[in-house]
Amino acid sequence: MYVIVDHREAVADSYVSGFSREGLSSLGLGEGEFKEWLRAASDHDLEAVEGFLLGDFDARPAFPDLIRTHCQAPIIALSDVKCLSQTLELFTAGIDDVVRKPVHVKEIVARSEAVRRRMIGVPKAPAEGRLQVFFDGRDPEIGGEPLPLPRRERHILEYLVKNSRRRVTKTQIFNTIYGIFNDDVDESVVEGHMSKLRKKLRQKVGHDVIDAKRYLGYQFIG
Repeated sequence: MYVIVDHREAVADSYVSGFSREGLSSLGLGEGEFKEWLRAASDHDLEAVEGFLLGDFDARPAFPDLIRTHCQAPIIALSDVKCLSQTLELFTAGIDDVVRKPVHVKEIVARSEAVRRRMIGVPKAPAEGRLQVFFDGRDPEIGGEPLPLPRRERHILEYLVKNSRRRVTKTQIFNTIYGIFNDDVDESVVEGHMSKLRKKLRQKVGHDVIDAKRYLGYQFIG
């Protein structure tokens, strides 16, 4: 899930729509709303955030410190104009990346993933014949051959690979893929997605790459 912060409702709504078209969940908030949400958000809610997108507002330079007290997800600032002094100010304030508008949400996702790789290190290249996940909108590959997946299944796989060092719950997956305020879809939909995804991977790889334990959740084991 991506969180967009901008006092201009039309701007936030535009990016929410853009993420939705790519099958990604997002949440648009004003400055005050965001501060209230951040203070009240649970650990599960914050773990679902894959990136923060900050629009152009006066208090923006203070937001990285505010965010970092609660969450370590990448922080990207949107720039309305090309301005070196503003860009340097934002980087000094702790912004991870600055992008000039207009920018496609696919680029935002790619930049967020690049920041995340810098934070946790670059994963080792997969061994020959193993599963490779790209995080940039491309389908995964097995032995160099693409494995076409529906967007939800691909996003679930990407989330599991990103968090392969720990086990994640059905709720965490749902919040990340569908958003924390989505009341239109039942959380049990994750089980259906996961069943189909695990079957496809098992058929192609020859063994389970996702370990599932009842009540405890799922973990990518490669």
